Parts: sequence; structure tokens; C-alpha cells
Amino acid sequence: MEPGVHSINSLFRQLGLPDGDKDIESFIQSHQPLPDRVCLQDAAFWSPAQADFLREAISDDADWAEVVDELDARLHTPASRPLPGKPWLTESCRAYLPEMCGY
Repeated sequence: MEPGVHSINSLFRQLGLPDGDKDIESFIQSHQPLPDRVCLQDAAFWSPAQADFLREAISDDADWAEVVDELDARLHTPASRPLPGKPWLTESCRAYLPEMCGY
């Protein structure tokens, strides 16, 4: 068992999934938003072993619990949508533009 606090990357590695930042973002975007009525560990896209690991991490309040909670929150949050009519903006500009222009 790894000591200390785990990262989202190490959680994905533990689940047997690609653990690069872009891989994680792609996974989250392709599976969000998870309906409120569906618990993270009960989502249809997990294998039985992955679901068991998540269930144990939550129920045992294991050292994985914090990062599992982070994944849960991210999957239950609707994906941010690009600003209409602004496909040429970079992601960082899109994030800044609403504040700057009152979008």
C-alpha cells in the first residue's frame, strides 16, 4: 500500500486505466455528467474489480477516499461547454473571457 495522500493519476493507475493527465480528462469528459442518482462505484462503466475497489475505498475511509471523492465530484459535474461562436479561443482564454466580458 502506498503511504500518504494519493493523486488522481495514482487512482487511475490503481484502477488499471491510463493515468496521464490527458487520458484522465478524456475519461472524465466521456463519462460526465454521472446522474445524481448513480453512486460513483455503481456506474456502468466500471469493471466489477474497479467497482469493488471504489466501494472499499469509500466505505473503509481508506487513504484513497479523498481522491475517490474528487473523482466522484468531477464525474457528477456537467462538462463545461465552450463559449458559443468562439471556437478559436484557447482553453485558457475561454476560462478568462466570461469574467472579462461578462459572459
